[in-house]
Amino acid sequence: MQNKIHATAIIDPKAELDSSVEVGAYSIIEAGVKIDANTRIGSHAIIKGPTTIGKNNHIFQYVSLGEQPQDKKYKDEPTTLEIGDNNTIREFCTFNRGTIQDKGVTKIGNDNWIMAYVHIAHDCHVGNHTILANNASLAGHVDIHDFAILGGFTLIHQFCQVGAHVITAVGSVVFKDIPTYVTAAGYDAKPHGINSEGLKRRGFTSDEITYIKRAYKTLYRKGFSLEEAKKELLTMHEACNKIQLLSDFLNQSTRGIVR
Repeated sequence: MQNKIHATAIIDPKAELDSSVEVGAYSIIEAGVKIDANTRIGSHAIIKGPTTIGKNNHIFQYVSLGEQPQDKKYKDEPTTLEIGDNNTIREFCTFNRGTIQDKGVTKIGNDNWIMAYVHIAHDCHVGNHTILANNASLAGHVDIHDFAILGGFTLIHQFCQVGAHVITAVGSVVFKDIPTYVTAAGYDAKPHGINSEGLKRRGFTSDEITYIKRAYKTLYRKGFSLEEAKKELLTMHEACNKIQLLSDFLNQSTRGIVR
C-alpha cells in the first residue's frame, strides 16, 4: 500500500484502505474511513470518518468528505457518509455526514459526475448516473433520483426531491419537488417541459417520449388539480410503462411540486 500513498499524506492507522488505493500529497485520511479498490485520492484532500468509499472513484484535490453536519442539533453522534463506486468528485467539493434526526447517513450512489465546489449537506441521498455541475448545492435532507442533472449554481432547499431524468437550468433555486422527466428553471424554479433530449440519449423511444409529453400536459397544462392529474396518469400506464415512474414520484412527494 505504501508505494501508492505519497510520503506527505497522513493516514490514521484505524483507516482501512485497499492496497490499490492511491493518495496524493498532503492528504489526510482519519480513523473510521474505509476506501475500496482502485479509488484515487488527489492532493490536499481531507476525509473524516465514519465514511465508506467504494471502488474506482476518482476524488480530486482539496475536497472535504465526511465532515460533521452543519446542523446546530448535531452533538457528535456517530453518523456516516457513504459513497458508492465509479464516481468522479472534482475539486473543492464538500460532503457532510448525516444526523440522527433523519437518516443518519448521507449517501452518494454509483457512476455520478460531481463537478467542482458542489456541496452535499447532511442526510442527502444522491442516486446513480447523476451530474451535478459546478457550485450546485443541496441543503439537508434532499433526495436526487437517478439520471438527474443539476445545472451550475442550482440550489435545492431542504427536504426537496428531484425526480429521475430531471434537468435544471443554470442558477435555478428549487423550493418544491421536481417531478420525474421535467425540465425546471428560474428563481423559484418553474417547469419548462420535459427533458426530451436526455431521454433520447438514454434510449427512450419516440413513442415513450410522446407519452411522457402527454403526461406532462396532463400534469401542467389541462387545469387539473394534482390529485385529478394523478388519476388521469393512471390511465396511461397500460399504454406506456414509463409513466409509472412519474406516478410513483407524485404519490410519494410530500413537499408539493414545482408549478
